[in-house]
Amino acid sequence: MNSLSSSPDIADTPQRADDEPDFVVVDVETSCARVSSICQIGIVGFRDGREVFAYETLVDPRDEFSLFNIGIHGITAEDVAGQPPFGDISDIVSGHISGRITVAHSSFDKGALAAACRVADREMIETRWLDSVRVAKRAWPDLPSHRLNALARFLGLKHRHHDALSDARAAGMVILRAIEHTGIDLAGWMATPRQSAAPTPAASGPLKGERVAILGEARDGRLAHLIAQAGGQVVSSVGLKTTMLIVATCQPYGRFVATSAPYRKAGALIEAGKPILILTEEMLRATLFLQPVSVRP
Repeated sequence: MNSLSSSPDIADTPQRADDEPDFVVVDVETSCARVSSICQIGIVGFRDGREVFAYETLVDPRDEFSLFNIGIHGITAEDVAGQPPFGDISDIVSGHISGRITVAHSSFDKGALAAACRVADREMIETRWLDSVRVAKRAWPDLPSHRLNALARFLGLKHRHHDALSDARAAGMVILRAIEHTGIDLAGWMATPRQSAAPTPAASGPLKGERVAILGEARDGRLAHLIAQAGGQVVSSVGLKTTMLIVATCQPYGRFVATSAPYRKAGALIEAGKPILILTEEMLRATLFLQPVSVRP
């Protein structure tokens, strides 16, 4: 991991009024499984379809560095030695995104910033969030994956995955390309999406009686229809009555899926004694095809 250096395109202060962005994009990397452990952050502002500012810094997370996370982004404890903790840059971060439309690829970055603010005893940053995963799924529903690296390849973007600034730029380009492709403007994407209705479960099948939440795919998507055809009831979120959580193949968290809110909530309920099964989509499909009588032991 190369150390960051000062350069003219790295903005440490909010932009002038004439460069006020239409939206900004934020991406973070973390040092371990705790989402508060931000070790790199990148923010890019876009106006009229072009980049108007970029901010990037390494961050001392004041936390451990796990080998797993180092393997993802290549940032080590040595790389962040002498770099500011999040509390020292929170005002800069807030100045770039507060009160604006802020894009992030999935809810991971939103949750990480909120957790870092809590740990650093800083005020929560108020902004209007737009999930570029949701935008990409609506713009290109037939793609097999809506992870950022897959979208970058599909769109022909120059991209270095798990580098915070490169990821932020790529997610911003996803928004711009989606606007161009669909004709839906930024205001349209910001409109509250209408809740899709889940398919009606079949009267019988190996999933009859199961209340199934899906991580990473809409509840009216192809996976939801497969579950309904097998008799399962697709629910909107993990709750006390949920019996299964299915991790969709196209989920946007990659190897960080265990840090997502639905996965963590399901894990907490399991620890509390609730009988919830967590399966990947591949495991579910194999079970349905190979053992059609029941998915329960």
